[in-house]
Amino acid sequence: MPEIEYAFLADAAEVQPGQKFHVLGGGVSRLSGPTIPFQHPHLSLVVGLRLSSTERNREHDLEFVVTAPDGTRVTSSTGRVVAHGPQDPNDVILTLAVDLWNLTLASTGEYAVRILMGGSERKRLSLLVTQTRDAVPEQRYLA
Repeated sequence: MPEIEYAFLADAAEVQPGQKFHVLGGGVSRLSGPTIPFQHPHLSLVVGLRLSSTERNREHDLEFVVTAPDGTRVTSSTGRVVAHGPQDPNDVILTLAVDLWNLTLASTGEYAVRILMGGSERKRLSLLVTQTRDAVPEQRYLA
C-alpha cells in the first residue's frame, strides 16, 4: 500500500502529472470568520503518495473526509489513483491536489481532514476554526 510522504492544506495548489507542483499559502491549520457558521471559499488538500515499483501501474482507492468537531461529516470524496510509468526499482511520488470549495464551517473547534487508503485512515490533519473577535478594520489605500 502506498505511503503518504506529505499532506497539507493550502490556499491553492496546482499539480501537473510528472512535474513540480505549485502551492499558494501552504500550511493552513487555522481558519476564522466573523460569524459562525461561515463559508470558506476555497482550500486545497495537497497529498504526496510514495509508491514502490510494485505499486505503480495499479489502482489504489483513496478517500478524503472532512469532519466537524462533533464528528459529523462536512464533505468527502473518493477516487482511484494510478501512477503510470516504466519499470524502475526506485520509488516515485505521486502528488495530488484536491479542491475543497465553499466549506460550511458550522461550529468552532478542531475539524479533521482524514486521508484514507483502501478504507484505512493513513493520515489526519487538524484544522482549528475560530470566530474573529474584532471587527474587520477599515481598508485604506495610499496613492
